Amino acid sequence: MFKASDRLIHLRVRVQIVFRRLVFASVLFFGLHGAALGTETADHPSPPTREASTLTPHPGYLLLTEKAYLPPDFDQETFDSVWKVWPQPLREQAADVSVEERRQMAFQRYGLTKRPGDDSGKPLQYVVDDQGHWTMNCLACHGGSVYGRPTPGAPNNLYALQTLSEEIRKTKLRMGKTLTRMDLGSLAIPLGTTHGTTNAVVFGVALMNFRDRHLNIVNAPPPPVVHHDMDAPPWWYFHKRPYLYIDGFAQRGHRGLMQFILVQENGPEKFRQWEQDFRQIYDYLMSLRPPPYEGPIDHGLADRGQALFRVNCAECHGGNGGRDSVERYPNHREPLDSIGTDPVRLRAIPLEGRQRYAESWFAAAGEDPESVQHTILDPDGYVAPPLDGIWASAPYFHNGSVPTLWHVLNPEQRPTVWRRIAEEIDAEKVGLRIEVVHQIPLTESDFAVRRQYFDTRKAGKSNAGHDYPDSLTPSEKQAVLEYLKTL
Repeated sequence: MFKASDRLIHLRVRVQIVFRRLVFASVLFFGLHGAALGTETADHPSPPTREASTLTPHPGYLLLTEKAYLPPDFDQETFDSVWKVWPQPLREQAADVSVEERRQMAFQRYGLTKRPGDDSGKPLQYVVDDQGHWTMNCLACHGGSVYGRPTPGAPNNLYALQTLSEEIRKTKLRMGKTLTRMDLGSLAIPLGTTHGTTNAVVFGVALMNFRDRHLNIVNAPPPPVVHHDMDAPPWWYFHKRPYLYIDGFAQRGHRGLMQFILVQENGPEKFRQWEQDFRQIYDYLMSLRPPPYEGPIDHGLADRGQALFRVNCAECHGGNGGRDSVERYPNHREPLDSIGTDPVRLRAIPLEGRQRYAESWFAAAGEDPESVQHTILDPDGYVAPPLDGIWASAPYFHNGSVPTLWHVLNPEQRPTVWRRIAEEIDAEKVGLRIEVVHQIPLTESDFAVRRQYFDTRKAGKSNAGHDYPDSLTPSEKQAVLEYLKTL
């Protein structure tokens, strides 16, 4: 017991020493918030359709799920032992079942899913090699469950990264295993205060801070950061949006995807070596399309909603395809003063951070002027996303603060504190099934349970703004809601 306590003290000291060199394996999920990128070029031929991709895995999907671009986070032995640090009575329950059943319990606790159409039992969100090493991939945040169905490209609205990291660290200490940067870094930087959201933007800012324009590692003081949680966008927006992130500051490109592997072990030569891989990953992202709504649709009501949508919503969100023949996506950035949604994300990235990206290899600066990408250094608001497959990407807003589309359309009815209570869809309100409470239960000792609650009163988590639907009558809102199912 003394040795364990002494080790924890030593680790806290080390955290302060290595803070400037934090290179989380979790950087794979830095952002793509509001993501997506632009038009195809001769270097990026037209990708296969989603239907074709389901028959034969896209090479980009195989790279994401089978090739590790980062050091591993933990091994199979550690994952299979993590139940031993769970709180009672969950630990007692796990002790009485098989190894496979315990793994399924762990998948459920941490928001992991098995890979669709794959009998290996491997998680969609991690690369697991032949030696049993687990390495996070981009699908940790961008590969989730659409109301119970594992779907690559869907936001992982169940991912419990902070809880997983804490309990893996405890397990490693019990087993005498070496800790990784993720284990140490999560002592200093919160990874996500609510399941399904992550403090992802901060990781990217921190990692870029310690590189020069050619991606060489440099000494620098830690950058100023504002911790805040973000909700990952669906990757099926990717083919429509010409710029990355919810504020749309970085132009789309395969190199931009590579910034998420800026760990110390990966120098400039690795990025050039893997560039062709990320062209294929880029093409995979471009090929993704949303799943169709599978419930009943009142098409007469939806037709009425379509007309209302075109008048009230399409100017910002575009026509979105589906039953609507208008395909143009406007890539419209709405000023913060107008949209009124939570301002923390916009203000969290300093000008210096955006400038550093603009001058870096990721934006092709210093090379052929024709290849240099445009970077928005001073965005004044958030970009309205396409709404393709909007029914399948709850919760809503860039911070995940609104649980259903009905609540998006009825601003005054948005809950202050809520949590998801079932994996199935709320078909009436189109989104998550939730319970509303006055506050997060203070008597709940299991942090995995506490992090299921979303408190919109906390910094960066406001559900205010986007109150444009208030111009519609209740019956008009219902018609628009029905139309959104068709997109």
